[in-house]
Amino acid sequence: MADLKTLLSDPRRRNLAILGAVAVVSVLLAVLALDLQQRETAPRYKPESFFPNLASQVREIARIHIASKKGSFDVVFKPYKGWVLPGRDDYPASFDRVKETVVGFAALETIEPKTARADWLRPIGLDAPPKGNGVAIALLNEQGRPLASLIAGKTEDIGDPSGAVGLFVRQPDSNQSWLVRSVFEPRSDPSDWLDKTVMDVDRARIQEADIDPAGSASFEVRRERPSDPDFVLLDLPKGRELSDPTAPDGVAAAISGFSFDDVRPAKDLDFGDAARVITKTFDGLSVTVQIVMQARDFWATVSAEAEPGKPDAAKEAREINARANGWAYRLPAAQAQLFMTTQDSLLKPLGTPAKPAPTP
Repeated sequence: MADLKTLLSDPRRRNLAILGAVAVVSVLLAVLALDLQQRETAPRYKPESFFPNLASQVREIARIHIASKKGSFDVVFKPYKGWVLPGRDDYPASFDRVKETVVGFAALETIEPKTARADWLRPIGLDAPPKGNGVAIALLNEQGRPLASLIAGKTEDIGDPSGAVGLFVRQPDSNQSWLVRSVFEPRSDPSDWLDKTVMDVDRARIQEADIDPAGSASFEVRRERPSDPDFVLLDLPKGRELSDPTAPDGVAAAISGFSFDDVRPAKDLDFGDAARVITKTFDGLSVTVQIVMQARDFWATVSAEAEPGKPDAAKEAREINARANGWAYRLPAAQAQLFMTTQDSLLKPLGTPAKPAPTP
């Protein structure tokens, strides 16, 4: 007690004691703040593989089943055919899409658990199809046993430098949802699973195109050298001229970048009155596209041949025919219109001023 009185009676010692007490309190507060900061910044959940056993079962995958509001379909591996879409008469599936999905499943990594309430699943897109907005995907073995399955919902940006996104998922038999790191995008449209490789003919190779529109006069567009920037219309009708010097270029290069939205057996369609475009290249390849309109859709067939003595062109023609023989392709409307170009649409009366360029 005497020591305390002595301490309080000495101003210098009293100030030192106060400063010491303040220092102790400051240190304690700093330690507490640091602990709180570490708790806030530390991961709240340890990331784990969403399908930890899938990597060892990849070779067993024989079927992928996809279901959404749009409907359901399968992508199946068949011996001697590879991956095909049975719902499209076994048309070849895109191996890149199959690989992307399988690898994407195996690479899914949990970020954190989310809601397990059934009434909160819809806002994140995890209500089950066909009534809900979720996309159900199952990887199955040859016997039909699921090796991995999920319902995928909405995505969100997680700031991943590699481009991965946050994807909301859940197991089909559980309401527990998760935010996972995903390197693939679930695809629910059969068109996204079709092998879109039919032909790859660069515009620089094209020499001429012979066009025979349905119900209209046939015509030919051509250029003499690959270095010529534009094609010309041969045998201009009397009193007419091109509406624009580049007008023939669209139909001439219509096969360049050939793409399609859907496919079906060609025998299911009548091509008796089809429009026809025969495109020839400088290196001896000739590609014939026939196109018809059914309902509001445009369907096309593709075939190819080569000039004699052109082995490279002959090999390319065989490859095109091997892929396209027996199939009709539903074309995007803009591409279909190129193949259905008429001669009249390229022309204007002689001496008619060109239309002014649109004002920006």
